[in-house]
Amino acid sequence: MSIDRRVLLRGMAWAAAASAGLTLAADAAGEAGEDGGPVDRPRPQARPERPLRWAAAAPAVEPRTFWQERPPPRRKPERTANEVKAVFIHHTSGPNDYTRPEVPGLIRSFAVDHVDSRQWDDIGYNFLVDRGGIIYEGRAGGIANPVVGAHTVGFNIATVGIAAIGDFSDGTPVPEPMVDSLARLIAWKLGLYGVDPRGTAVLVSTNDASRYEKGTRQIFRTVSGHRDGYSTRCPGGALYAELPRIRARAARLQGRPQDRP
Repeated sequence: MSIDRRVLLRGMAWAAAASAGLTLAADAAGEAGEDGGPVDRPRPQARPERPLRWAAAAPAVEPRTFWQERPPPRRKPERTANEVKAVFIHHTSGPNDYTRPEVPGLIRSFAVDHVDSRQWDDIGYNFLVDRGGIIYEGRAGGIANPVVGAHTVGFNIATVGIAAIGDFSDGTPVPEPMVDSLARLIAWKLGLYGVDPRGTAVLVSTNDASRYEKGTRQIFRTVSGHRDGYSTRCPGGALYAELPRIRARAARLQGRPQDRP
């Protein structure tokens, strides 16, 4: 019995379409994340489709192996968004007079708190910066990827959480190497997605525990402080006051015109 070639091809096409539909439905279902938002499935590393005009040079970043003794147990896959729209700046609190050899232990203590006490899968911050300006990889998933962290309740999706190691409350000097590295990291990370550090972004709250009830569309500066999205004093009055200077420096590093107000 012969099979008409056109019938066979149509059958193959319908099977492929049905399979694709099932995959899309499974992806759309998602599951609850640490901030109450959807969990995206793992996807290939995100890379811009073409060179970006305002891209900045990548800074040196110490890998997780610098501080991590053993990986935490993972209950769910790593989560990624489609893009990065904004950055939230934090401080970790704690001592400011630490030495470089003490930094791995400090970062491990943050990770233990986040994993054991808060029941997260990993450290919440995507990056950390120490008083000497050294940048460290935080949450796993690839430093160039839009990894969803656990740093700003309600606004973790499509954002990056960067923590300055130390307490930068009012009146506490913020080390210049730290300011410089924050600007360099922000310029590079936002530049991967064509985002101006001096601009604004619309983010949608995924959690009522944030400053805005779930579903609220809110305009943020593309470089904001933790306090902008959550009821907290973080990143401290001193570091928060440095954000305008950090935005301007990051924009210069991207090569953007400096006449924007």
